[in-house]
Amino acid sequence: MTRTGISAEEVTWTDPACPVARTLDLIGDRWSLLIVRDAMDGARAFTDFQQSTGIARNILTDRLRRLVERGILDRQAAPSGRRQLYTLTPAGRDLFTVVVALRQWGERHAFAPDETHSVLVDELGLPLPELRPISSSGNPADVDTTSVRKDR
Repeated sequence: MTRTGISAEEVTWTDPACPVARTLDLIGDRWSLLIVRDAMDGARAFTDFQQSTGIARNILTDRLRRLVERGILDRQAAPSGRRQLYTLTPAGRDLFTVVVALRQWGERHAFAPDETHSVLVDELGLPLPELRPISSSGNPADVDTTSVRKDR
């Protein structure tokens, strides 16, 4: 079992030894990431996700089911019992940094310099600083200063 509760037999892994590939196998399509983004922004009900993304009902139903099965979202009946509400699990909340990194990459590379776009702000109303990985010694880390090794 993984930390999300998915056993290795339940998912066909693209590259079983690669954490990036496994993550993409679990949540990698655009609709799933947009659902996670919207859950982070407070969406809870099916209609919230559908209105925000414009996703077709059948695709949304499938992605919500998968995100629940894979431990990214939790599903509970609303107090009225008439609909389901979705909330991020701890694993889903852990995707915040991933969503911020995608947002910041998009701000740098998917918009013209003067083009209007949404901005993620902190509790003071200020944009978040740019995320930058650092090494164990506190120095900036990038593709030139890191490598992948097999562990275990």
